[in-house]
Amino acid sequence: MNRKAVYLLTLGVIGGVMAATAPTPAAQATQAAGPKVVLRFGHVLPMTHPVQPAMEFMARRVSELSMGAVTLEVIGDGKLGTEPELIAQAKAGTLDMVKTSAAALEDMVPEMAVFGMPYMFRDEKHFWNTLLGEVGKEILASADAHGLHGLCYYDSGSRSFYTVKKPILKPSDVKGLKLRVLPGKTAYNMVMTLGGTPAAISYGDLYEALKKKEVDGAENNAPSLYTSRHYELAKHYSLDEHTRVPDIVVVSKKVWDGLDPQVRRWIEQAAAESVPFERKLWRERNDEALKAMEKAGMTIHRIDREAFAAATAPMYTAMDGTRVGDLASRIMGAE
Repeated sequence: MNRKAVYLLTLGVIGGVMAATAPTPAAQATQAAGPKVVLRFGHVLPMTHPVQPAMEFMARRVSELSMGAVTLEVIGDGKLGTEPELIAQAKAGTLDMVKTSAAALEDMVPEMAVFGMPYMFRDEKHFWNTLLGEVGKEILASADAHGLHGLCYYDSGSRSFYTVKKPILKPSDVKGLKLRVLPGKTAYNMVMTLGGTPAAISYGDLYEALKKKEVDGAENNAPSLYTSRHYELAKHYSLDEHTRVPDIVVVSKKVWDGLDPQVRRWIEQAAAESVPFERKLWRERNDEALKAMEKAGMTIHRIDREAFAAATAPMYTAMDGTRVGDLASRIMGAE
């Protein structure tokens, strides 16, 4: 090989190496975004809960998209506080991100109360069409005015009553029972409408409250009931499926506004990609939880939902002319 050929070959090899190692557009954007960003991401559910892998998926995708420039540190099991405490921290800017039930946001973001209205969604399809449609986006965006930025919704299934002693088979069975419900006026009103007494107990303290018989029962979805081990104490699960309250991922508005636009885009993309992942995982875990609890000795009661819907109908009349009432009407009238 002559000297000219060797020279050209050498240039080609060098050029190939340079092309292979040249910064990608994402890497260049990472450098432009400045120093590495670490965001603490808190929630109260056990690490075995199906929402945990979804948040880990989101964190992994953010890291991949940013080439390691952005890290989401997922901290669950209530280690950073109760759900209301996490929300307060996020609003103050001392906690970056929170996965919370929409019900826990109700006092701060009034529009979230609509999700606590019983029997508003006809089925899972109607539920997700709402969340991913115009009304769902409108409700999510409403958090911005209250110090929080809504990122996405997660499936949290349908909520049903579970009790320690006697089962709830018809609306009148709720009368006289003390039941722990989600924080928020709407959930409280539902139990009172049925003749029960709502109890304000944090999720982390509920196992002991059931054990000490401080409450007669509670209400939740199947995966949460299973991972919390409440089925060990409450032997009756009545599938009245009164509400479908989504979980919501929110970012502190103070933190969000201070992030580089490229970092925000990475987080938004990772959050959006985590939603179908979480939905699939939820369906699998829901079926597994019901089977496992039944095998462990819990009785699953499949009951008449129509009777409960009729018994809670006065809640809609009370909401006529309000913002929540308007949202409920739009949701119920949509496909």
